[in-house]
Amino acid sequence: MKSLRLFSLLDHLRAARRPVSAEALAQRLGVSTRTIYRDIASLQAIGAPIRGESGLGYQLEKGYFLPPLQFDAEEMEAIMLGLRLLSARRGGGLHDAVERVAGKVAAALGSEGGERFHDLTLLAVSRPREADHMAEPWGRIVRVGIRERQIMKLAYRSLNGCESERAIHPLGLTLFDDVWLLTAWCERAEDFRNFRLDRITSLEHTNQTFRPRQGQSFKDYIATL
Repeated sequence: MKSLRLFSLLDHLRAARRPVSAEALAQRLGVSTRTIYRDIASLQAIGAPIRGESGLGYQLEKGYFLPPLQFDAEEMEAIMLGLRLLSARRGGGLHDAVERVAGKVAAALGSEGGERFHDLTLLAVSRPREADHMAEPWGRIVRVGIRERQIMKLAYRSLNGCESERAIHPLGLTLFDDVWLLTAWCERAEDFRNFRLDRITSLEHTNQTFRPRQGQSFKDYIATL
């Protein structure tokens, strides 16, 4: 029982981007804070590079490798539903990646666990959308632009038929019920703008990149909503 709790504790620390307090860890694992202190000490004693101390929070050192862990039933269901939803919504250009991820997860679970994973009786059904079909050519190029912070040249036709061209800094991609939406910093407007992928008529990378700037990030845009 303790070993399973230690693995779960490591899993929570691995997922955390900031130090997590003993109180928060105790609440997630359903144990006392004293138990968390003891478990942290046990993990540190066997070499887990956990930074922090009581009152400040704990965090794994960056770059620390953990072997694949077994997923519980609800975690497997969450993964499968997410993958099948993306597979059903083809507009983002992630269909092939979904197949690769499913294969890797199944392999990590072993032969018996992988078979159970593939046989989960969970489906995600999405009605055919013309918007997804029209968005499909742009999904991958948008995601590459976001990852590599590439300034992009965009040609766009709005819902009222107005056409425009502009240079944008692609920041984030959002999947809504009906459309894929690119959030970008527009150089012409000097402000955030949103663009439906299915309304893009041309999109290409330039040889220029942009640096993150205060007030111009995807998080900054979300804060305005």
